[in-house]
Amino acid sequence: MRAKLTWAALIALTWTAMMSFGGVAAETVMLYPNIFGDPPASLDRAREFLVDGGPSDYFPPLGASVVLFSLAATVLTWRDRRLRWLVAGAAAVFIACEFLFSVAFFWPRNEIMFVDPPGTHSAEYLRQVAREFVAGHWVRLAGGAVTAALAFVALLRFARQNPVSR
Repeated sequence: MRAKLTWAALIALTWTAMMSFGGVAAETVMLYPNIFGDPPASLDRAREFLVDGGPSDYFPPLGASVVLFSLAATVLTWRDRRLRWLVAGAAAVFIACEFLFSVAFFWPRNEIMFVDPPGTHSAEYLRQVAREFVAGHWVRLAGGAVTAALAFVALLRFARQNPVSR
């Protein structure tokens, strides 16, 4: 029973971590050039475009699922030294780079760029905040890549020693 739960947790962790990383990577190449290309005009266009949904609707529930599955997988793999630090590392990197860094760094900048009423901040200040946001984004992208890679390696190691029985 524990092996089946571990399979499920590792598959779910790997899948959600890869979805999160893929979403951030896609956002980088598809949305960011349009959102941050020419602030403040591009920020105004983004506000108009992202009315019915956007990254803030997608990433929080997905991020919560990555955290949930990484914690479950950490508990289930803790006794296995081959997996323990891969899974715990995936959890730690995701929580640090995707959650804590987002709260401390991205959320205040999102407020400035997308929540505060237009005209509240000068164009130069909005350009500076947009540059900071894009620069900080690489931390989030790298963290997502590391998390997905660690989860995938843990899943592969587990699969090698625990083949699925038929």
